[in-house]
Formats: sequence, C-alpha cells, structure tokens
Amino acid sequence: MTQQPNKAAIVTGGSRGIGASVAKRLASDGFNVVINYSSDTAAAEALVAKIETSGGRAFAAKGDVSNPAAVRRLFDSAEAAFGGVDVLVNNAGIMQLAKFADSDDALFDRQIAVNLKGTFNGLREAARRLRDGGRIVNVSTSVVGTRFETYGVYAATKAAVETMTAILAREMRGRSITVNAVAPGPTATEMFMNGKSPELVERIAKMAPLERLGTPEEIANVVAFLTGPEGGWINGQVLRANGGMI
Repeated sequence: MTQQPNKAAIVTGGSRGIGASVAKRLASDGFNVVINYSSDTAAAEALVAKIETSGGRAFAAKGDVSNPAAVRRLFDSAEAAFGGVDVLVNNAGIMQLAKFADSDDALFDRQIAVNLKGTFNGLREAARRLRDGGRIVNVSTSVVGTRFETYGVYAATKAAVETMTAILAREMRGRSITVNAVAPGPTATEMFMNGKSPELVERIAKMAPLERLGTPEEIANVVAFLTGPEGGWINGQVLRANGGMI
C-alpha cells in the first residue's frame, strides 16, 4: 500500500463493478476519492460509507459524463472538498452488443455519448485542471484486440479512447502528468455477466491461458500501479490486463 496524503482522485462510474473496486483501492492507498455515478445512489452511498468506515475520505457525486457541464461540476465539487484533483480514472461506460446489421441509431449514439464523449469530457477537464504531477487512467477493453462479433460499436469507442490516451500524454509535456489506459479482458462484473449463459461465461473464461475471468480487484491493482509512484515512468501506454487472452 502506498499512501497518498492530501491527494484527490475522481473515479467516474465508480459505484459498482471495476469502478467501485478502483475507488476502494485508491482510498486504501490514501487518496481522497470522489465517486461519480449516474443512477444508483444507494450503491454509491454504500461505497462511501464503506470507505469512511475503513478510515478513508470519500463522497458521491451524481452526474452523466456525457454532459460537459456535469463533468465540470464534478471537478468543481472535488476542488471544493479536497482543494484540487490529482487523479482522474475515466471508468464510466456502457456496453450494448449487436451485429452491425442489427444495430439501431440509439445503440450507436448512446455508446458514443458515454464511452467516447464522456471520456473526452473528463480528459478535457483534467487537461485544464489536474494538478501538476497528476495521473489520468482511461478504461478501455481488450476487445479492441480480440475483435469479437457484436462488439463493433463498443470496441470502436474504446479504440478511440486508446488513441486519445496516447495523444493527451504528449500534450501534457512539461507538467509531469501521465496518461495511460487499462484494457481489461473478461472480468467478473455485473456488466459482463448480464445476458450471458453460464456456458458462455465458462467458454469465454477458458480463452485466456490462465483459464478464468479476471476480478475487479485485479483491474484496480493495475490502476493503483499507474496512479502510484511506482508507475511514474509509464506514460501514453495501454496495459492489457486479460490473463494473456491477447
């Protein structure tokens, strides 16, 4: 555990799944944490209570990352509570799967709005407001490499996120701010499990040489490395946390 006294982190989509594990891990590492969420107030508040019971500092902030004004307010609230922002974890995202022929405009537009524009909104605000020496971590997906059928739009949004990651890392020259992405493989979250039969989950789990799903905590460990002092020389990279699937 690496203590980060008086440093603050924003985790978007932080009320459940990978985001919740990241928020808990960063809080345990000493960050003051802002848990952004879009709808599940009860889950967000329960996570805040768990962090505070363990001696950390956190608060929940509702907001749709696809709305630029909401993201500005998110940073405003973090600055008001903790004096500034040192880390942004762009984790908020949605996944709607369909073959191209079966994809309607709503499926495309919503994933672009949340996964791509939502990430852009966070990156833009972080580029303007993150304190020098800060860290930005975007959450991508290993499907960018596996290219599974029905993931076309979702994977396309994440491929764009990876490109923005590399470019923003260059634009942050002179401020000691690193910008990286984590690309999980199949991870045991509600979003991954939703709509999949046990047989399909088992088949996907066996694709990696380690023959299992990842856990949200394992992805959080990668984020913690990138946001901690040991990860300071990693910049503009995509770390594929997928058990060797690709």
